[in-house]
Amino acid sequence: MDYFLIATILVLLSALFGYLNTRVIKLPNTIGLTVITIGFTLAVFALSAIDSRLLQAERYIIGQIDFESLLLDILLGFLLFAGALHTDLEKLRAQRWPVLAFATFGVLVSTFLIGGATYFLLPLFGLQVSFLVCLLFGALISPTDPIAVLGILKKAGVPKKLEIKIVGESLFNDGVGVVVFLTLYTLAAGDAGDFSLGHTALLFVHEVFGGLLLGLGLGWVALRMMRSIDEYSVEVIITLAVVMTGIVVSEYLHVSAPLAMVAAGLMLGGPHARSQAMSETTERYVDQFWELVDVLLNTVLFVLIGMEILVLDLKTPYLLAGLAMIPLALVCRHLSLWMPVKFFERRLDFVPGTHPMMTWGGLRGAISIALALGLTAEMERDLFLVITYIVVIFSIIVQGLTVGKLAARLRKNA
Repeated sequence: MDYFLIATILVLLSALFGYLNTRVIKLPNTIGLTVITIGFTLAVFALSAIDSRLLQAERYIIGQIDFESLLLDILLGFLLFAGALHTDLEKLRAQRWPVLAFATFGVLVSTFLIGGATYFLLPLFGLQVSFLVCLLFGALISPTDPIAVLGILKKAGVPKKLEIKIVGESLFNDGVGVVVFLTLYTLAAGDAGDFSLGHTALLFVHEVFGGLLLGLGLGWVALRMMRSIDEYSVEVIITLAVVMTGIVVSEYLHVSAPLAMVAAGLMLGGPHARSQAMSETTERYVDQFWELVDVLLNTVLFVLIGMEILVLDLKTPYLLAGLAMIPLALVCRHLSLWMPVKFFERRLDFVPGTHPMMTWGGLRGAISIALALGLTAEMERDLFLVITYIVVIFSIIVQGLTVGKLAARLRKNA
């Protein structure tokens, strides 16, 4: 089975499940696709008692896809660029300091809170895991997922001032989370002979600021090119080239491709850039093209998330630990946001209910699953993959379905 056939099957399933969701179930697309795909996979499990060929085919497809590499190295760049392109740059600039605090301080505090809670939780289920590996889990589950957040908050009715904080945090905190994860991964793998705080700081600067500078540079070049012509088809291709080139160059320079794409998307999507470089026709076609890319890739991605249940080792202690981790992860996120919210809420006139909304609306998603898939057997990959999957599915389905209701209640009580 070649990659084109696998891609065809995934797109076909995405189309069928998307049609079923739109016509019958009518949930938000991200949530509906996840629910339908999990249901489909469970039905395949049940049918395997009669005929296992369909189950074997589905397992073969999942086995041929490197989900971690596909998401982190390719899809994430396209999705973040599309999300940043449609983010209000002026509103984001006004909230830049709290967004920076949430995406850095918040992620670091959450990593240690969740890691510590996990270390004391797992022995209750007969599971013994080192503190360092628990911290590794804290790092992979702490960042909110921009893909899940952007897909659900658009329809949740969250106040714009609050939405920009949650979206801004989700666009940037994955870069910080990945750097923290890689640092802890190096320690846990026993390859930390030259590890030092200075080396870690240098890695952070290189990955994060290198990615941002690359994105700004690509965005600047693209704007100069688009400003000198007025041909919407060529200008759309220029934006596509920015993303594809940025992903390749980021890998070569060892900088953060996701942050590069966020920077490029914000630069090209800003109101000043649009007015200077794009005609109304070009702006309409660029927006429509990237909205289509966003919808297509999101659809395929959340079908894959639903199918990843096939790789889980569903032992009872793992399942119980995953269920117990749901409230713990929410409490740790709430605590990690407390100091930044208290510091900025009066200075920047936060809307009422910012803290609970950011806690409940900070959804986990595909990035956490991809990082968990990158763990080794010595890092308890099977255990933490099950826990991560349970937390992510709860986040997407339960939090995603109720975040709009929470927003409405907070508006009513304001």
